[in-house]
Amino acid sequence: MARRYDTRTTIFSPEGRLYQVEYAMEAIGHAGTCLGILSTEGVVLAAEKRYTNKLLDEVVLSEKIYRLDENTACSVAGITSDANVLTNYLRVTAQRYLLTYQEPMPVEQLVCSLCDLKQMYTQIGGKRPFGVSVLYMGWDRHYGYQLYQSDPSGNYGGWKATCIGNNYTAAISMLKQDYKDDCNLDDALMLAVKVLNKTLDSTRLSADKVEFAVLTREDDKTVIRVLSQPEVDRLLKRHQEAEEAIKKQKEQKT
Repeated sequence: MARRYDTRTTIFSPEGRLYQVEYAMEAIGHAGTCLGILSTEGVVLAAEKRYTNKLLDEVVLSEKIYRLDENTACSVAGITSDANVLTNYLRVTAQRYLLTYQEPMPVEQLVCSLCDLKQMYTQIGGKRPFGVSVLYMGWDRHYGYQLYQSDPSGNYGGWKATCIGNNYTAAISMLKQDYKDDCNLDDALMLAVKVLNKTLDSTRLSADKVEFAVLTREDDKTVIRVLSQPEVDRLLKRHQEAEEAIKKQKEQKT
């Protein structure tokens, strides 16, 4: 019965489902993991890099984390070609707003503009939904630091901490247990490392397999910075030392 409906993006099944949207969500579930964490001092985005071939040109290679304007950046999980189209759309939208109003576009308004486009592609015959989920981090004078997630259906929401991509259910379960509302930026980075270490398929984390970006405010300006490989190495080393210390404590108690 479902075969009649799963090839059409604009027809509901008798159960009230849009199968093409659900298939897009399933494709994202197999993509590289991305997570975001909101702290009192800024926002952290962390992403798994699956293409780590040494022959790839790092200048040309598409990153997992994209800068959209001076106050906003995003991370994507899903089909890379779809992500490139959507990030270019976001950048153009932000620049049009800046040119028109002479101020940066509010974060939620930018997210909503893209979600309107995503939702439109679930209603038009002959087109398929974008196979991309996006995590947005940003700052504006209205709501301060913000973290949003949007889905192929066009739905979006604000989060304190969330994850998309492979093993996202396990990652969100860990974030529910360990996230604290009053965590600072350093705590958020260490939590991101802990979650990635537990949820990624690789046996051990390394700097060439993960990417971190932080958004903070310095001198009334938003600073978006992707952590360098030595900085990521130091984070991973700190996490490893903390894990070893916990193991020693447990062994001493036993």
